[in-house]
Amino acid sequence: MDEQGISIKNASEGKRIKLNCDHNSGVLYVVPSEASWVCNQETIAAHAIAGFLRDLTKIGDSHVDQIMQKWGLYYRSLEVLETESS
Repeated sequence: MDEQGISIKNASEGKRIKLNCDHNSGVLYVVPSEASWVCNQETIAAHAIAGFLRDLTKIGDSHVDQIMQKWGLYYRSLEVLETESS
């Protein structure tokens, strides 16, 4: 039996995010790209997903808004705080 919920595993060049419940399931692969070069292996998934959702919601397409609302997904960008490694 497959594990339910969200699991994140290291893949050869990024992350593999498995999404699984009784009604829907899938795998999201996050690999290095032109927009994620600034992040290390540990933060690449967060960086890529947050950036993707930021760009997607900026499109302003009513179809995107409708689909996100259909699935109960809402996204709000947060202020990026400076860290010691920045």
